[in-house]
Amino acid sequence: MKNDGRLGLVAAMALVVGNMIGSGVFLLPASLAPFGWNAVAGWVMTTAGAMVLAYVLVGMTRALPEAGGPPGFVTTAFGPTAGFFVSWIYLVSIWTTVATIAVAAVSYLSNMIPALSAGAFRPALAALALVWLLALLNLRGVRAAGGFQIVTVVIKIIPLVVVIVIAAALFASGEARVTPVDAVPVTPGSVNAAATLTLWALVGFESASIAATRVRNPEVNIARATLWGTALTGVLYLLVCSAIALLLPMDVAAASPAPFATFVARFWNPGAAALVTAFAVISCVGALNGWTLLQAEMSRDMAERRLLPQWFAVTDARGTPRRALLVSTFIATLFVAMNGSRSMQALFEYLLLLSTSATLWLYLACAMAAWRLRVCRALAALGGVYALWALWGAGIGASGLSFILMALGLPIWLWTRRTERR
Repeated sequence: MKNDGRLGLVAAMALVVGNMIGSGVFLLPASLAPFGWNAVAGWVMTTAGAMVLAYVLVGMTRALPEAGGPPGFVTTAFGPTAGFFVSWIYLVSIWTTVATIAVAAVSYLSNMIPALSAGAFRPALAALALVWLLALLNLRGVRAAGGFQIVTVVIKIIPLVVVIVIAAALFASGEARVTPVDAVPVTPGSVNAAATLTLWALVGFESASIAATRVRNPEVNIARATLWGTALTGVLYLLVCSAIALLLPMDVAAASPAPFATFVARFWNPGAAALVTAFAVISCVGALNGWTLLQAEMSRDMAERRLLPQWFAVTDARGTPRRALLVSTFIATLFVAMNGSRSMQALFEYLLLLSTSATLWLYLACAMAAWRLRVCRALAALGGVYALWALWGAGIGASGLSFILMALGLPIWLWTRRTERR
């Protein structure tokens, strides 16, 4: 079959897995260690919830292939106004995600190249360079970005497999010393708090659906990429993060700035642990590539659904929405610049907390849309309950402030409507 420049099944699945496995997994075990076995329960709850929502997205994609993805489902069910504000808050979450991953990549890279961390603005400049390098790659077209995504996913899975093999060897030899179940009481509140942290690591399972128009044979490939990618990533996270958090002494895991490296150094080889940093950088770069593709596709999709000015929908000969990509990259650049300013540091860190809650509004809206359109209603109800439960876990501060970010899109919406009427 002639290659039409769109993503096949492998590339679509790499987009899902690559966007889910980013910077967070290499730090998450330290955050989860104080929760003990609550973290394991949190992983189970989050993976189950993500799989339910993934099934809802797959069902909606099959029922409404012309909708173009999750925001299109919301527009179909509740009209363009609801579709715009849900799409807008999700687009904002992508911009903050791109900025976050770029800064995290430079943070990891500075361990290998200390000069990057020298000075007040050098880390931000390095992050900006990384953002624009990935934008240039995406300007070459979706085939180039998809091929790069496949390569980075294969590489970033290596350290996860290494941890699983080490843990299996410890159990086989009888040397494993697991944190006792009663070390930290298992309570609903602790499980919910742990699940909120784990959800950030699984955000991105909707990636193939967002890029539906760039996926070949979407009715089949989006379903497989979404379900297989979510299941694979959830199982990997459950095994890897649980092994590190439960096999390392709790105080050691919680205090470690690089829990992956600490685990490998303690149970295998200190020299091999140094390679973890390199894998972390590659993982961040791969995730940054996938989210850069999504921010352009999201803007283009909103323009095609007349939720943004048509100017953003223009594509080049390769089908790349150059205008949407460049404008989105510029906005992500502003978020990175905020991180480089000491006076804006606190604001930037708080904005990062919004990414998870902002994405949850999209999940909740899709579940409600599926219910209204009578598509897999039982799963839609479960997915909606899970999204509300996760929003509660994210806290009223982050979830409430996301409404303010939605409101910030009102002038753009009014301007777009006015342009359409003209």
